Amino acid sequence: MLRPLVLTAFLAAGFCGAAHADVYRWVDDHGEAHYTDRWVPGAELIKSSRPRPSESSAPAADAQTKNSSVTAGASADQKRQQKAAEDAVKQDVAKTKESQCKEAKDRYQKAIEARRIFKPAKPGDTDRQFMSDSEVDAYRLQARNDVTLACGSPPSAIQ
Repeated sequence: MLRPLVLTAFLAAGFCGAAHADVYRWVDDHGEAHYTDRWVPGAELIKSSRPRPSESSAPAADAQTKNSSVTAGASADQKRQQKAAEDAVKQDVAKTKESQCKEAKDRYQKAIEARRIFKPAKPGDTDRQFMSDSEVDAYRLQARNDVTLACGSPPSAIQ
């Protein structure tokens, strides 16, 4: 009876410990930011689960009053780090949205300028097939809608 209880306690302690992980941010070759709980070369630590020395409680009341100003400094430091991490995420999202908007505009522009558009090739196909006029119209309409979704507004006139 005691053995299952001890085993359950160890498992619960293990799961609780796994919930607090470090967060790393890294940028790939395409300029996209990625976040992970494992360090990779070139990654920077965004959030750490390790407690700071100023966060530990002091045994004596005098030590606790001395540490109150240090703890306030540590929380200010944590707030600055949190703000920097939030700003980094906002910049990454803005770059990604800008990239997606540019790609959608380029696709739409090519679809408008093309006289004929090929169907996407299936694996094993060696022959190119053109889209029908109705398929081209649907493709161009989808490309225009993609620009509207990615950029927040419909594309301007042909450039």
